[in-house]
Amino acid sequence: MHSPHDPYVRVRDAREHNLKGVDVDVPRDVVAVFTGVSGSGKSSLAFGTVYAEAQRRYFESVAPYARRLIHQVGAPKVGEITGLPPAVSLQQRRAAPTSRSSVGTVTNLSNSLRMLFSRAGDYPPGAERLDSDAFSPNTAAGACPECHGLGRVHRTTEELLVPDPALSIRDGAIAAWPGAWQGKNLRDVLDALGHDVDRPWRELPAAEREWILFTDEQPVVTVHPVRDAGRIQRPYQGTYTSARRYVMKTFSDSRSATLRAKAERFLTSAPCPVCGGGRLRPESLAVTVGGRTIAELAALPLTELAGQLPADGETAKVLTGDLVSRITPVVELGLGYLSLDRSTPTLSAGELQRLRLATQLRSGLFGVVYVLDEPSAGLHPADTEALLTVLARLKAAGNSVFVVEHHLEVMRGADWIVDVGPLAGEHGGRVLYSGPVAGLAEVAGSATARHLFDRSPAPARRVRTPRDRVTVGPVSRHNLRGVRAEFPLGVLTAVTGVSGSGKSTLVGEITGDLPGVGRLVSVDQRPIGRTPRSNLATYTGLFDVVRRVFAATDEARERGYGVGRFSFNVPGGRCETCQGEGFVSVELLFLPSTYAPCPDCGGARYNPGTLEVAYRGRNIAGVLDLTVEEAAEFFADTPAVTRSLAALLDVGLGYLRLGQPATELSGGEAQRIKLASELQRGRRSHTLYLLDEPTTGLHPADVEVLMRQLHGLVDAGHTVVVVEHDMSVVAGADHVIDLGPGGGDAGGRIVAAGPPGEVARASGSATAPYLERALDGGTRR
Repeated sequence: MHSPHDPYVRVRDAREHNLKGVDVDVPRDVVAVFTGVSGSGKSSLAFGTVYAEAQRRYFESVAPYARRLIHQVGAPKVGEITGLPPAVSLQQRRAAPTSRSSVGTVTNLSNSLRMLFSRAGDYPPGAERLDSDAFSPNTAAGACPECHGLGRVHRTTEELLVPDPALSIRDGAIAAWPGAWQGKNLRDVLDALGHDVDRPWRELPAAEREWILFTDEQPVVTVHPVRDAGRIQRPYQGTYTSARRYVMKTFSDSRSATLRAKAERFLTSAPCPVCGGGRLRPESLAVTVGGRTIAELAALPLTELAGQLPADGETAKVLTGDLVSRITPVVELGLGYLSLDRSTPTLSAGELQRLRLATQLRSGLFGVVYVLDEPSAGLHPADTEALLTVLARLKAAGNSVFVVEHHLEVMRGADWIVDVGPLAGEHGGRVLYSGPVAGLAEVAGSATARHLFDRSPAPARRVRTPRDRVTVGPVSRHNLRGVRAEFPLGVLTAVTGVSGSGKSTLVGEITGDLPGVGRLVSVDQRPIGRTPRSNLATYTGLFDVVRRVFAATDEARERGYGVGRFSFNVPGGRCETCQGEGFVSVELLFLPSTYAPCPDCGGARYNPGTLEVAYRGRNIAGVLDLTVEEAAEFFADTPAVTRSLAALLDVGLGYLRLGQPATELSGGEAQRIKLASELQRGRRSHTLYLLDEPTTGLHPADVEVLMRQLHGLVDAGHTVVVVEHDMSVVAGADHVIDLGPGGGDAGGRIVAAGPPGEVARASGSATAPYLERALDGGTRR
């Protein structure tokens, strides 16, 4: 029995996911890094075991009602864990797509600023003091009544709704109307109301055109459809909806991104005429601090905001002090270029996690274990030193910091390292080493040790000669001011610069319309799906082939099972309890809802009849449970499957399961799945590939695998442009465009452009010293 004062968190017999009965001891009150190649099991150990067990123990203390539901979720597969403090997790969750969530709401800085305006603002003579809620665009007390606190109004015009007035309504003059039956119904309703649907639009009287497009009335009329041969169509009651009403309703209410995007084509967006984009009621915008409204202060970069706050008056002094102390850690983490009103969906996963980390610094918690998921993601090497300082401060405050990380500098700055491996999936799941960082050098077979202690210079590589150039700009967007850039064709270009310097904005200006681009493929880190229903096999098209294989078996033919029977997305073969998701959503009182395995199919997704059909001894659920690597062996003689699997293996995703839900994939994994889908299509004419930080979430060993693929694309005659912070990647590029010198208003300029060796010598570049070190064999990442 260990004493209650045991200074170690001791894990025994951990079997979560691919962990093979792992025993490991990690000291408390240190910064400990969990590392290993992608898919080795490090997240299963840090998050799936240590954090999950801490959560389970916390839930043991909550009400029996909630506890009963939590038990359905299941405890981690582990023998025992001793010495475990309460845990706080900061994972790389993607932002929820709501424009009302912002930097200010995530960090609670907005609350402090609103309090400052409420208590210490300068009010117009005779105006009564407002509550802090009146300064929030997300409350009824504060939101501008015209734009409902969004700051912009969406309107439409006849020119947008009817692009070709020579057409009649029957021929599709009203382009904004829905297609198929719904559009025909609206036309038939207009016909029944007595409007001429066969006359060219421009010949209709102006008042009639105005009513058809913009009326708020919704008359109901009996429609007698024109009979089609052989079809009986009875009269029905049809309701008319104007084109504007249909577009606005679709844009605001539809859950389909495609329908929303279509509706948006018929709308113009402009600052709200009442609040001027300030999002608040006039009485709230009449209050100032230091001569500025709350909307003006919220639009400033945080570095600038801190210097604009007043320090006179006791109340103002206290509230300003609180605000500045909350802003400081955000700036320390390299996020000073953000403004409070920057909406959350526009932030990267790394930026969002660092904002949460900055908030935790102010929480004053003591004696907890923080479990962090790659806090260095999206960080320029210059900002990594600040991150290490922040982690050290969390430790100094009496906490343990467990970090899942691939960044070599973060590993070097840690007190303790746990290396999991040696490889991914079935070939991983063992702890190769747990101890002080220097000791890892002695571990043979560790991919981490090879990169962490290798000081040899980057291999010399002939810089390719571009065959032409694509010119972008002048671009004036966000913090870019009239920037022109040349992207050479037929080579690999790396775009670098500190966070917020304008990299993604510049690269986003490359479109398929530019001369010389040809085919453009943008591979981003957005999820491949938002529910457990979307997975690796469905996204790559692999699942269609697998279902055909099962439908062709003798057993399936005898039973009359077609291809559709083996889909978990349609009724027939799926388990109806969970509707083929394998999980049921468990609603928890006062807690976020969570997913639990389906009580009927146990997560298999199919009904018993479907699961009785086997191919080579495995049913369809068993095949979805195979890793890409195992599936490549299982389907070795099925060419249509082999091509997809080979592409996934080539980008280092052999450890993922075919049925792995999209919700479990990191942004880096989603990006590589998209790249693999692209690679399996075979080469076409010249293609320009755009990748935004493709090495995020990758161990240096996996970066080598990915870069082999990207260099292969260039050798095949294509062009690759990557936005990147990994100096080993930048050192291996043919051309580098470095933006900066800082973030936000201090950036937005091209500081240097040319081959890596040239950029490494550029003065005034934040990237140059790190790139030079990578070229000389110092730190690679």
